[in-house]
Amino acid sequence: MNNMIGKMLDNRYELLEVIGSGGMAVVYKAKCHRLNRLVAVKVLKSDLAEDADFRDESQAVAMLSHPNIVSVYDVSRGETEYIVMELIDGITLKQYMEKRGQLNWREALHFITQIMKALSHAHSRGIIHRDIKPHNIMILKDGSVKVADFGIARVSSAQNTLTREALGSVHYISPEQAKGAQVDCRADLYSLGVVMYEMLTGRPPYDGDTPVSVAIQHINGGAPLPSTLVTGIPRGLEQITMHAMTAELPHRYPSATRMLHDLEEFRKEPNIVFDFTAEADSIDVQRLINDPNYMPKTLGRTNAVKGALADAVAKKKQQEQNKE
Repeated sequence: MNNMIGKMLDNRYELLEVIGSGGMAVVYKAKCHRLNRLVAVKVLKSDLAEDADFRDESQAVAMLSHPNIVSVYDVSRGETEYIVMELIDGITLKQYMEKRGQLNWREALHFITQIMKALSHAHSRGIIHRDIKPHNIMILKDGSVKVADFGIARVSSAQNTLTREALGSVHYISPEQAKGAQVDCRADLYSLGVVMYEMLTGRPPYDGDTPVSVAIQHINGGAPLPSTLVTGIPRGLEQITMHAMTAELPHRYPSATRMLHDLEEFRKEPNIVFDFTAEADSIDVQRLINDPNYMPKTLGRTNAVKGALADAVAKKKQQEQNKE
């Protein structure tokens, strides 16, 4: 597709140079003559361009607007199928990690929180990424993060068998994707857990000679704890990472919002230790204080929640004693 350099798409986008390529598309740096600005134009391979589901999803992705998501400006359905995106001045997280190796946990937390905010926004609008990996995460010069290629992986995963899956993606694939099962937002959370693991340890949790051997390890689970590979990783951050990477769907984080909440709790208190054996979602602290007949079945999932509940229980007992 290099012969497209210099071509004008729809009398608007002038293709200047190739800045990336993959199995599904070639990305060009381009000039939008209508708005006189530089953009990135992703020209799709013909089999992907003809997919109606992909076109519909591209339109939905174009509706996403978030500081941590690469903006989609335009989606063409003409003779040449392409997507026009924000041109990012930065490098991928993969390139960043190759330069830096294992990251300091504070830097990893800074990056992962921004990625989580992007996923939370997309998931709330029904968009699942399906291919979260360091190659699709851009690090800008100011340290901010933008997630790219939302929605593209739906068609890619449908077209590829596991044996032909790119090795770069299979290191981050969720167990349900590896099995060819239906996926929901929790697949993104698993993949993000793997990215966290790699940032904290400098290596992916599973590796092997073939894509299939790596995928089987994702299905079976049992990666070594990051703290057994690297010293100094806070227990709470390790717990969040491994909870996101749980192979069994019911035991994984149910939503990006929940995972983001725990990251924020950890940021406020790096010594926090989580308890994922009990859930506190159904606990209404105000009701616990005011309703003498209400008593929750559990005492919460984090030390912070347990502390709040303990205070509430003590206050409730005091109120009852005062009545007597």
